[in-house]
Formats: sequence, structure tokens, C-alpha cells
Amino acid sequence: MRKRLRIAEAAIISLLALLVSMLVAQPAQAAVGLRVSGTRIVEANGNNFIMRGVSHAHTWFASQTTSSLAGIKSLGANTVRVVLSGGRWTPNSASDVANVVAQCKANRLICVLENHDTTGYGEQDGATTLDAAVNYWISVQSALTGQENHVVINIGNEPYGNNNVSAWTQATSNAITRMRAAGFQHLLMVDAPNWGQDWQFTMRDTAASVFNADSQRNTVFSIHMYGVFDTAAEINAYFNSFQTAGLPLVVGEFGNMHSDGDPDEDTIMSQAQSRGLGYIGWSWSGNGGGVEYLDMVTNFNASSLTSWGTRIFNGANGIRQTAREATIYSGGGTDTTAPTTPGTPTASNVTSSGARLSWSASTDSGGSGLAGYNVYREQGATDPQLGQSTTNSISLTGLTAGTQYQVYVRARDGAGNLSGNSSPVTFTTTTGGGGGGNGCGVTGTTQGQWGNGYVIQPVTVTNTGTSAITGWTVTFTLPAGHTITGSWNATLTISGQTVTAKNAGHNGTLAANASTSFGFQGSRPNGNTQVPAGYTCSSP
Repeated sequence: MRKRLRIAEAAIISLLALLVSMLVAQPAQAAVGLRVSGTRIVEANGNNFIMRGVSHAHTWFASQTTSSLAGIKSLGANTVRVVLSGGRWTPNSASDVANVVAQCKANRLICVLENHDTTGYGEQDGATTLDAAVNYWISVQSALTGQENHVVINIGNEPYGNNNVSAWTQATSNAITRMRAAGFQHLLMVDAPNWGQDWQFTMRDTAASVFNADSQRNTVFSIHMYGVFDTAAEINAYFNSFQTAGLPLVVGEFGNMHSDGDPDEDTIMSQAQSRGLGYIGWSWSGNGGGVEYLDMVTNFNASSLTSWGTRIFNGANGIRQTAREATIYSGGGTDTTAPTTPGTPTASNVTSSGARLSWSASTDSGGSGLAGYNVYREQGATDPQLGQSTTNSISLTGLTAGTQYQVYVRARDGAGNLSGNSSPVTFTTTTGGGGGGNGCGVTGTTQGQWGNGYVIQPVTVTNTGTSAITGWTVTFTLPAGHTITGSWNATLTISGQTVTAKNAGHNGTLAANASTSFGFQGSRPNGNTQVPAGYTCSSP
């Protein structure tokens, strides 16, 4: 009964706040400290800040926090996401939170503080509401006021499971409104529903209204990428949606594997880096319940990296390679000076699917230091990025056989400034199999998916040979329990879990380098997030 009364009181307070805001139009307050600027996060001095860090489960392993934060910093991170609780687990008091913030600052880390009590609300027993999470933040506000340059408040971890997900939008908007009414000036972070993975796209589709609920327009959205995000197409589509909307996004959690599927961590990290998005991996140490593989170090020991820890800290686009310390610690000023333009690339070791590019290095006089280079394919209005390098060379992979590429390079510094375009180099990949041999290549794209189904479109078939083909056959594998419920532009036959797709009458003849496509719809058991894989192509 008392719980119902509190909920009713909160609803009345929220309604009164809304009525007042409608009667007295107030301009948005200027944010202080860390803040949103378009799709970016910047510091108070205007410098870009791109999160590169990991989570530490302080509320369960408080005795390990001192050594853990030092270890996380020693491996190159600029951010730590700290798990807190208001009572679902060991509660963390204002003095405890103040100590955590002090340790973050001592280790020169930006401190993302998250309330874990909301995890799986509506689906998991014991989970609390976002309204209760706000009550917790108000109870520890004394430890946070004045720390806006150093602290981001992640209001509630994974605040909805898979039930009543549509309520996320209003609940999150109300939580932001209450935080601002209570006087919090910090950059706020809000997690997606569906256990953080937003597979129903609730956060994606309503993010603009949630962002506008913040009187300071200082909220960043956090997507957790596990098994739902197991293909490059899904990852890029999600990133693109926020980029197109002009809204800020970070990957607030991700792993290299998970019980619900195999996340594509390579694409998550490479695309986050190329797009200037922050990422925070889960988690430092102490995982249990069958997900021990998500530990980055063994027994909280920074010198004992696991395979996941080695990947995220030391691998391509990893933390050591890409993290830049916040200028609140390094003392850097606003750097608006772009690096010099790099030299024209030269191409070598050209194959059917890759090439090696090298160029003369740029220099940087703006004070942020040369951070690396972005490599683009020149295509006119929108030039796709092919890769990123911290040195003045790169090995490109995944190119299309028998295709001409015109590629240029831009340098970038630690503040995110980009140089001018180098002169382009032109090269043509050799002809070859490109995904199945016999002059035929194939790629499959997941257009959309929901709880028990998906649409794969387009499945693009390309003649990678030097002469025309008069027919093609594509094979791929259905995961166990999946069925095909419809298809178009190809004739499909199924044997066990193997699907064979043959061209239709109108799209079998392809000239050299020409492409066509087909698509299909599939059904799968609820809770299964897999999609078909293993596409191969052949032609007569």
C-alpha cells in the first residue's frame, strides 16, 4: 500500500512540474562540465571526449575498487563505469560514492556512476523503477555536486527487461525531469530497454522526445551490445540511426561473446572509433553465473589479462590504441588546429580482397598530438570509411574482387580535428572468388528483426569474374529451429538446415562486375536472436 502511495505522489509531482513548465516558458539552461554537443560529448573547454573504458562492479567488490581503478588506468583507459546500488544489493552511501569519485579523480579517470537496481525491471524479481533510482541519486547528491567535470550519472542500468517496454520512454523522460528539478547539472546517461539491447527499437525510435525532456539537452543514450548485435549490418544500422537523428550515443556495455549470441566486437570497436563514439566494455573482473568469460582480468589482477581483456585493451581499435585522457586531467586547452595533410598513398600487395596502403606522415602543431589516420573510398557526396590506422600505413581487407578503388587519407589529432584530404590513389583488385568462387560473390544484410522473426534483404549476388554469367546459386545455413516463411527474386529449396537459392528468370544473367539481389523472411523460436549465416555463391 505504501509503495502505491509513493508512486501516486511521484505521478502528481511530475504532472505539476509539467504544468508549471507549460505556463512559464523557460530557456534551456547551459550545461556545465561534461556535456553534449550535437552527437559528441565535450569537456567544459570544448574538447571532444570519447569514452574508452570498462565497468567495475564496486557494489559487489568494494574491497577491490582501489586496485581495480589503478589497474584499469594502467592499461590505458580514460573512463570507468562503476556499479552502485541503492539497496537491491549492498547499498552505497554518499560517503562511499564520494570516495569512489575521489579514486576516479586520483587515477585520472572520468567516472560513469550507474545504479544497477533497475536491471531487468518488469521481468526480473527485485528490480526497481527509474523513479526509485532517482530517489537514490538524490540521497547521494552531496557527493556529486561540483563534480560535473569528472562524473557522468548513468541513471539506471538496463531499466526494462522485455516486458512493457513501451513504458521506457515516459519513465526515462520523467527520471531526467526529476534529476534536473533536483538540481543535478551533470551529463546524464540513459540505458536502453530490452536488457539494454533495444531490439524492439524503443530507444532508437523515441530518443528525440527523451532528449527534449532534458531542460539542459545534456543526455547521452547508451546501447548495450551483446548477442542482438552479432553482425556488422545490425551494428552499423543502429549507429547510423542516431547519427542521422543528430543524437549522442555510446556503447555503454559490450562483450566478445555472450549467452544470447556472439557479439561482433570487432565491428563495434572499429565503428565506434571511426565515428567518434565512446565504448565501455563489460567488465573488469568478478563475473559469475555462467558469464565468467566476460572477465577482462583474472582475480582483479591487471597483470593477468584474459582473452577478452587482451582484445579490448591491446587489440585493434582497443583502449590502449585509441583512448585519450580527459583534458581536465592532462591540462590541455582547446585545440582547433588541424594536422597537416598526409601524402598521397601508394598501393601494394593488391589481391582480390585487399591491398596495402602507405603514405608520408602528417604533423600536428595544435598540442593534442597526432592520433592517427582515417582512410576513405572516394565516391562523391558520401565517402565510406574503409579503415583507421595509428601509423602511416594500413592493410585493407574485405574489398570486392575485380573492383576499382579510389582511396584518400585524412589525419586526425587527439582533439578530433581532421586534416584535408590527401590526393587519392587508384587501384583495382584482382578477380577471384570473393565469397564462393567461380566468379560469384555474395553478401547478406539483415534489414530488420523482431522477437521471433527477421527479414534478410538484400542478399547481393555479384559477378566478380571477367565475363558474363548466365545463372547463379547461393547456399546458406538456417540456425536450428528456424524456417523460411517467404522469399522473393529467387527460388529457394531447403534440405535440413541448408537453404539453396537459385536465380529467378529475370536476374540470372550478370555482366562482369554487375550485381542483383534477392530476399527472404524467416521465423525463429522466441528468445532466439540468431540469423542465417555462411552465405556462399557459385555460377556455371
